[in-house]
Amino acid sequence: MIFSVATGRLTIAAAITGGILCTVIYLGTGWPGVWMMTLFFVMGTLATSWKKNLKERLGMAEANKGKRNAGQVMANAGVAGGIALLAWVCPPSAHVGPLLVACCFSAAAADTLSSELGTVYGKNFVNIISFQKDQRGLDGVVSAEGFLCGLTGSSIIAIIYCLYYGWSAPFLWILIAGTAGNLADSILGATLERKGILRNDAVNFLNTLLAVLVGFILYLS
Repeated sequence: MIFSVATGRLTIAAAITGGILCTVIYLGTGWPGVWMMTLFFVMGTLATSWKKNLKERLGMAEANKGKRNAGQVMANAGVAGGIALLAWVCPPSAHVGPLLVACCFSAAAADTLSSELGTVYGKNFVNIISFQKDQRGLDGVVSAEGFLCGLTGSSIIAIIYCLYYGWSAPFLWILIAGTAGNLADSILGATLERKGILRNDAVNFLNTLLAVLVGFILYLS
């Protein structure tokens, strides 16, 4: 928390919110959940800072110099915190908690990396609804390169999960859930966010929530 504030990555309120969520995630899922949250934060921070001058020239840099506020922290990690809290207070659900937390951070990482790095490395940008060429950086605009960057982020979260719990079907479930959440984020961005019905934080929250639902369905199947 102190490092994040000192380096300008988080506001004080965001750091406190992140610290509380991280504590809850630890109580509900142990160190695997903490590592997944940490890796998401590190990946997101690096991706946001990468080629920052180029993003500023294109008018696509994060507001407030990339410093995240409490709302953004809740949008990306709030669902994971809720799952961990449930796992903590309801031990019978604890066995599935780490998987669902992984699905949440898989989607959050996929969204952040696809947006931040896709803007830099994307070649052809299309609207996810119409698949027609569209302006780079607009809500709901995607590229193949951005999609692959997002998949890489999901893979890193899945690897952390499997290092603790073994290499099995959940690795694929986490990738599928993260990708589903990322695609849903783009669809909501191209529709409701562009129309001003939803703000970006709400879209990010729904992105992670959908990923958790997909992960839970895969777990039950």
